[in-house]
Amino acid sequence: MFTGLVQTLGTVRSMENLHLVIDLPLDTWKGDPLAIGESIAVNGCCLTVVSFDDGLHFDLSEETLRRTSLGSLESGSKVNLERAMRIGDRLGGHIVQGHVDGLGKLLWVSQEAGSWLMRFAVPTGGERYLIDKGSVTVDGISLTVVKPEGNEFDVAIIPHTWENTNLSRLQKGDLVNMEFDVLAKHVEKLMSMEYLDRFFSP
Repeated sequence: MFTGLVQTLGTVRSMENLHLVIDLPLDTWKGDPLAIGESIAVNGCCLTVVSFDDGLHFDLSEETLRRTSLGSLESGSKVNLERAMRIGDRLGGHIVQGHVDGLGKLLWVSQEAGSWLMRFAVPTGGERYLIDKGSVTVDGISLTVVKPEGNEFDVAIIPHTWENTNLSRLQKGDLVNMEFDVLAKHVEKLMSMEYLDRFFSP
């Protein structure tokens, strides 16, 4: 479980043979040692640490490459990283599972007075989860939905987020990992006719 608050930017060293290696800035997570088998969100995709003696090492599956943008990573790519939260941690973003729902696309970006405005398109079916001022995860970043229209929405990016995530490196047409609010997905499931019939049938 994650919060969508990016803790640091990593740099991809290599991505080959279903194995991803990421270099970290010096002293990252100093005093809070990593453990083999723990979960880290990489651009919003929950991955398992298999080694950290020399960079962060992750094994990937073909399923992960099909459903996420991780397959497009190359040496030098910047990735958003967040360690799994502990019970009792502050939930500063929203509840994020690290289970990517699909690939979105950056449509455009413009600089405003002291911020940036970005517009994304979501994969087919994702538009039903876009609620004005609701939450969405883009490449592992908890963001607030603004002006949803069909399968598109805006996000307003403050300087801190712009400087400390990979959003500033995105170009028009780039694909991003999208995860929709898990609470909305559970409510949708529970309100489906199947569940209504089961619990409220005479």
